Amino acid sequence: MKSVLKLELEEAKVMMEAAKQAAVDAKALETICIVDDGGYVVALERMNGGRITGPEIAIAKAFTASGHKRSTHLFNQPGGPATTTGEAFGIHAMLPGKFAIFVGGFPIVVNGEVVGGVGISGGNGEQDTAVGVAALKALQSYLGNEYDVITVADIKK
Repeated sequence: MKSVLKLELEEAKVMMEAAKQAAVDAKALETICIVDDGGYVVALERMNGGRITGPEIAIAKAFTASGHKRSTHLFNQPGGPATTTGEAFGIHAMLPGKFAIFVGGFPIVVNGEVVGGVGISGGNGEQDTAVGVAALKALQSYLGNEYDVITVADIKK
């Protein structure tokens, strides 16, 4: 048997508040989605004025990051698995509307385990990244030194 960590609503709320503040600081109207390790939505908010497409895109980014244990932008970097020469070229077509291979999705990794994902949609790549990293840093701060949260943009578990 294995003991596992579970992301709960309390942690998602902390992440959400930090992400919204980072979005305000970045002057971006973002949609923020936090999912659990199964890719199911724990928290979702679209800021006032945010794009109507934001929720579906943010959900897809969070789902992909959680399920594939890597930041979504890593799929399309040179030599990445979803590029035309990569072993996963076309993977986004396998789960249409659920699989995102562009910037804005980050796995939530705590003590080496992927416990969920965060998806950000609405800003440019730099803004989406800043908002996602802010959410991860807020989780680390909330959990304290007893836990180790990966808080960088390029995450590949």
